[in-house]
Amino acid sequence: MSFTSDVKQELSLKEYDAKEERAALSALIQMMATLNISSKGMAIAAVTENAAVSRAVYRMIRSRYQADIETSVRRRMNLNKNLIYGLKIYGPVTDILKDLGIYSARGLLDRPLQKIVSNDAWARAYLAGAFMADGSVNSPQTSGYHLEIKAGNEIHADFLIGLMERFDIHARKIRRRAKWVVYLKSSEKISDFLRAAGAYQCLLEFENERISRDFMNNVQRLNNVDVANEVKSMKASREQLADIELLEEYDQLRYLDEKVQQVARLRKENPEATLNELAELYETKTGSSVSKSGMKHRFVKIRDLAGKVRREHGE
Repeated sequence: MSFTSDVKQELSLKEYDAKEERAALSALIQMMATLNISSKGMAIAAVTENAAVSRAVYRMIRSRYQADIETSVRRRMNLNKNLIYGLKIYGPVTDILKDLGIYSARGLLDRPLQKIVSNDAWARAYLAGAFMADGSVNSPQTSGYHLEIKAGNEIHADFLIGLMERFDIHARKIRRRAKWVVYLKSSEKISDFLRAAGAYQCLLEFENERISRDFMNNVQRLNNVDVANEVKSMKASREQLADIELLEEYDQLRYLDEKVQQVARLRKENPEATLNELAELYETKTGSSVSKSGMKHRFVKIRDLAGKVRREHGE
């Protein structure tokens, strides 16, 4: 299964108290269902491609309401040919919708009544229901982090964003064709969402993969820095050796301070050594310590004199 399916599977098996169940079901019905009228009367028709989500809706409706439920399974006629799980809920439809906070005297609402999510636990259950209804999240093994929930209208999208803000999850929205998409790009915020929704096993999997991948990326980044520093050090060493050879050729090295001459000899003996390594060698040979910046300053003196010789002799 995909990571999205794993998250929905875990959320579908959660046990809720009565108010949490109402909140989760409110999101599921609002985002998955439509109202149908047939010879049997008015019905709530809910469809999903996820069998676990379909079972969760069936179980919640059965436990909460006196309703008749018809189930169906059909294959979508497209390239993927995914299975579509359908539920038709007959009975006191308007009473069910009123209880879920998505129906009033004005008709169907664009967002649930505040009483459905007034408690943080109910808000978490609502977010879990919203993700089960129309959410997706990239596997942590992929190169990019992305979690999204599709909302039917902008009012509902703003409502979802507001719920996430209560848990310090800062989501954004974008319009995609006929729907509004609420999305997260930050790996930390995706972790926060999984925690808020209660998908703890998937959260552990996500965090383990994320930390492992971030660690490897950091190691690679450090390796790249080390390689770049080594290349830079080798280039500087070649330039220093060229300066020293030029000064020796024109017998100019003797005009430099003895400490600078000692550094020049160390460089010739250790062409691949870094400045830090040369500083350690200098202290071992002379008994005097010199810092990396002090070592660099002595090479600057060598370079300046070599530059003067080049100008005088047209090198």
